[in-house]
Amino acid sequence: MFSTYLALGSNLGDRHENIASAIARLREAPDIKVMKVSSLLENAAVGGPAGSPAFVNAAAEVETSLSPQALLERLLEIEREMGRVRRERWGPRVIDLDILLYGDHVIDQPHLRVPHPLMHERRFVLAPLAEIAPDAVHPIFKRTMTDLLAALQQSPHAP
Repeated sequence: MFSTYLALGSNLGDRHENIASAIARLREAPDIKVMKVSSLLENAAVGGPAGSPAFVNAAAEVETSLSPQALLERLLEIEREMGRVRRERWGPRVIDLDILLYGDHVIDQPHLRVPHPLMHERRFVLAPLAEIAPDAVHPIFKRTMTDLLAALQQSPHAP
């Protein structure tokens, strides 16, 4: 079993219910055990089309026996089941599920990059993650989530 951290986000429909539904679907998966879920964080959409609705974001710690690729496929399946349609990059979405960390693995494949390549630049990812895993270490930067969040909050360019 690998300790894995996921990001969850929603900015369409009942955003809180969408996050709750995604967590319930993760709990139903036989090879995934949800260990912790952060509180919900509301924030403006970052990087998407102008006028995109605000997001609700969370992080979850899961233990899984699935490979990183199989876990990604399960997350994409949950997104499809919940009605996510990929029209444009960073466009509004019912649900967004991302692998942030998969143990201490570093994966660089065309459709899967772990740790998530932008997590250290995004408060809406780091704040929920630091809440549930303050001492988790980024396998490339060798810094804890608490340290990465503090550095981001001190940056004058932080979103």
